[in-house]
Amino acid sequence: MHKRPPCPRPPGAPRWVAMFHQPSQDSWTVGAESPDRAPVLYAVGDMTQTVRARGEEVTVALWGPEDGAWHLFDTPSGKASAPAPVTSADPPAPGAGTPAKLTERMTDRRHQVLMAGLSKAGLYDLSAEDGEAVQTMADLLDEPTVRRVAHWLSVAGAERSGAER
Repeated sequence: MHKRPPCPRPPGAPRWVAMFHQPSQDSWTVGAESPDRAPVLYAVGDMTQTVRARGEEVTVALWGPEDGAWHLFDTPSGKASAPAPVTSADPPAPGAGTPAKLTERMTDRRHQVLMAGLSKAGLYDLSAEDGEAVQTMADLLDEPTVRRVAHWLSVAGAERSGAER
């Protein structure tokens, strides 16, 4: 079993920071940071897919604020992975609290991925009805399906912007 090296606490005031381990240099680097959690989680997902597409293993640590101080929010194995769909029988992740809290967190993550896909497609000014449709999709779809839909939107946005030039 691979033992993960300890991740140092990021410098500065507590905020959301994703730290990636680089085995070749045996060091940790900041991959994403933001005062808000959602953009950092989105970046972790994208970076994880990119690194895995290169055939490399990903080790990530998520630091964030808790009660005004730094806290390490981490997966038990320390490996970044796409989470499985949440069911009421799933145990809560470390720091996630109750299963309901985990379900809420995963729904927020799927919502963020869909919103990013819509933005890449050039759809920024959404109506209340559009917002409800996005929320319904985030509630009903699992994460791999949401990522696929976001990919389609991203490709459509790239084709659209290429055609406008």
